[in-house]
Amino acid sequence: MTDDKPLEIIKGMRGVREAFYLDKETLEKVRAEEETVISPGTGTAVDNIGFKEAIKREKVICIIKDPRFRPPPEPTVILKCSDGQIMGVEVFPNTQDQYVGKDNCLMVSDGFVVFLDVVPKEGSKEAFIMPPVSFPELNLSNGCKNVVSCSPAPTSDKMIRDSRGLPDDARLASILVGYDCA
Repeated sequence: MTDDKPLEIIKGMRGVREAFYLDKETLEKVRAEEETVISPGTGTAVDNIGFKEAIKREKVICIIKDPRFRPPPEPTVILKCSDGQIMGVEVFPNTQDQYVGKDNCLMVSDGFVVFLDVVPKEGSKEAFIMPPVSFPELNLSNGCKNVVSCSPAPTSDKMIRDSRGLPDDARLASILVGYDCA
């Protein structure tokens, strides 16, 4: 193991194809791209709060993962009204039982549920929120604090891979993990 314990921990995780630090130039290009993202097909705004938080950290690791990578510890996408109400959330196989067959829930895909009993106040607008997500593998015991992870938008994911000469493969996806040194 090298002196870079956080990077080595991530490289050792199941499903990680590559892991590397993002340089400031790439982060700036991705930040600009993230500001332009809207949800395809719906035209609904996307606010990647997780990304905004991750890039505030001292270091940002990019993970290129395959389907064997562990699921996130909490939802990575929330449909929220500007009045604060949550209209829908990402669902995982281990959380589907909470929603399937419930009168107030509509599974709009295998991975997302909309709450039918949430009625936005007049004038309220909806947005897909991508919150900061915990990343328990990095913590104080291995020299990391203020750890957050996020999924960049598909266009940002492609930019990152292009900057590294990596293939555009639909079976792969990127995750960014930001942290401060403890």
